[in-house]
Amino acid sequence: MTATLSNDEAKFAFNSAELSAEAKAAIDRFVQRLIEENKGVYLEIQGHTDNTGPEEVNVYLGQKRAEAVMMYLYKTHHIPLRRMSAVSYGSSKPVAENTTREGRAKNRRVEILVYE
Repeated sequence: MTATLSNDEAKFAFNSAELSAEAKAAIDRFVQRLIEENKGVYLEIQGHTDNTGPEEVNVYLGQKRAEAVMMYLYKTHHIPLRRMSAVSYGSSKPVAENTTREGRAKNRRVEILVYE
């Protein structure tokens, strides 16, 4: 089971790791699914960016986005930190072309992978 907080839903602003109300609502829906399906022993939270700017900045920003989601899961839904990890892939795993504005927006995302 995976969940992707894409920019359509999570709306990470350019160069920002702050969670919007839409992102929090998407995370809340994901947690509800976890509870209903009784899934999840471990969550890997992956931060991704577009390819704008230096890669070291993108890796840092991806990490901050993943950590923002992890801390929201911890503080709001009381998921133990020992059951989660936050990792950044920077711009290395795009899901769309970085040549268009829409493509770059799709690449600014956080993915939550559930391991049983």
